[in-house]
Amino acid sequence: MPQLHLKLDGTAVESCLGPLSTEFPDVEFRLLATQPRNDELLTIIEVTTSEGEALVRQLADVPDVHSYEVIHIDEQRVIIQFKSAISSSYNPLIASENIEQPPTIVHDGWFFVKVTASQERLSKLIEELAAGDVPYQVISLTHSYNSSDLLTERQWEAITEAVERGFYETPRGCTLDELAESLNIYKSSANRLLHRAESRIIREFVAEVPP
Repeated sequence: MPQLHLKLDGTAVESCLGPLSTEFPDVEFRLLATQPRNDELLTIIEVTTSEGEALVRQLADVPDVHSYEVIHIDEQRVIIQFKSAISSSYNPLIASENIEQPPTIVHDGWFFVKVTASQERLSKLIEELAAGDVPYQVISLTHSYNSSDLLTERQWEAITEAVERGFYETPRGCTLDELAESLNIYKSSANRLLHRAESRIIREFVAEVPP
């Protein structure tokens, strides 16, 4: 499943945390949870700072924050739950039916968001960001493979054995004959087994990597 890592400019759009985080540029705001509720967004943030009380006062003065509750505060950390208007930077997630992976980091006005979803939903998210004039940068697009979905158990065993024995190294650490012997199959069978596994891996990789 592809994972998209984005950087959003929270100061250029409707966002209560973007501008607030610029008042505390040396700390990270960790969004532990976000949940849309009717026309509001319920958010829980954790901030490691010695200025917790000042941060709470600043948050209370933000017009888009409808209510808040200090869950924890001490000399080093503050955790706050609050309800606010749904920002234009969050609307694209709702419209594309995506959910960000917590924690989302907010630092000096920038949101660092990770989303794992199908290629179609990620493409829809990018379209919604562009349509909403939300400034963004793609930090990375990666793909995590589940061997049980991509390869059969026997194919996975053959590929793993080939890698461990150095079959794909240059020069090779073992021959096809030696690999077949370790798998207890004929050389022709080992060749077909590897070819089918390699074909699946290559097709999946090419299908998921953008041009």
